[in-house]
Amino acid sequence: MMKKSLLIIVFLCVINFFSWQMLFYFKDDNLRVVFFDVGQGDAIFIRTPQKHHILIDGGPGNVVLEKLNRELPFFYNSIDLLILTHPHDDHVSGLIEVLDRYKVKEIVSTGVLGESTISKKWNELINEKGYKESRAGQKIFANDFYISTLYPIESLKQEKVKDLNAISVISLFNFKDKYRFLFTGDAYTAQEKELISQCEEANNCDNLAVDVLKVGHHGSKISTSENFLEKVMPKVAVIMVGADNRYGHPHHEVIERLENFNVNVMRTDRDGDVVFNLSE
Repeated sequence: MMKKSLLIIVFLCVINFFSWQMLFYFKDDNLRVVFFDVGQGDAIFIRTPQKHHILIDGGPGNVVLEKLNRELPFFYNSIDLLILTHPHDDHVSGLIEVLDRYKVKEIVSTGVLGESTISKKWNELINEKGYKESRAGQKIFANDFYISTLYPIESLKQEKVKDLNAISVISLFNFKDKYRFLFTGDAYTAQEKELISQCEEANNCDNLAVDVLKVGHHGSKISTSENFLEKVMPKVAVIMVGADNRYGHPHHEVIERLENFNVNVMRTDRDGDVVFNLSE
């Protein structure tokens, strides 16, 4: 009898937990952008007040699934938009399991062919499921936001590229013209220069200005140039980097540049998940 009563109590506690989870999820009207701490890699999750779910990159391994489980309630098994910046394993590995675990409504990728076993598996999956090729000028709209692709400029579909970092998708997330985030993947200063040249030719560099910058290539010294920071003018910079990584990321020169521009720097190796919970 006591065992039966205990089971009933446990059952009621579980029901109560999930009920509260549902209540808080649907009552939360904030924009939530989370830079997941996945070690030396990138995985960024966005949830809008209207409950659009976006994932940019999946990091190394499967830690992204654990992170998503914390952000999405148990009953929610779909992601509206998934973007892969480039098919290096520290960006694509976790996405293989994401495609298996979640129903992904739209996939955006360059379609570039990587050499690793994981990136080849990724290409097989997206060719099977279908995807939208990312290139400059592409905009994906919803009621409360849009994501604009700024780079790559030309189609690279099904090409083999020597340096995958150099073709990283750079995208701008704009929420109601109130909050702007720039996601740069592992882009170098060369790609930054191309963006600056484009905006100067169009006489519209104000379009590059953002509130939050995802620092390119984990804080490598050959990204995040002074010229780029002058155009982007971020209030906050997020460096996605693993603790004690063998590359020496983030480089002290990048940190100094950001400090010289009075940018508040957040780092996943020190701060863990970097979370922006922003009211409308």
